[in-house]
Amino acid sequence: MTMKITRKGFLGAAASGTVLLLLQACGGGGGGDDDDDPPGGLGSCSADGGAISGNHGHSLSIPAADLDSATALSYSIRGSANHDHTVTLSAAQLAMLKADQSITVTSSTDSAHDHSVTITCA
Repeated sequence: MTMKITRKGFLGAAASGTVLLLLQACGGGGGGDDDDDPPGGLGSCSADGGAISGNHGHSLSIPAADLDSATALSYSIRGSANHDHTVTLSAAQLAMLKADQSITVTSSTDSAHDHSVTITCA
């Protein structure tokens, strides 16, 4: 018997404490019933829950349009945490995300700590 899990169910399980190495698979588009995927391409890239080491409320969302940037871009991962960190992605890293590859970067050090952030796209 094969059990199929929806993206919504998977994210709900992740939010309830399941530890993940990657939040979601890269790609999009590959059939199935992912009605929330935009036609013909990637939606956005993200990291939260177990995709951010030692997470205590941080999250990251990167618009798909940013994946075409020819320059480095920086993002806040504050989320619901009481302090902020930033991650900077090079143009090469953005291109890797666009090519359906996950990347892991280290956030800025704030409040005497940093985070390893694994980013994937859908």
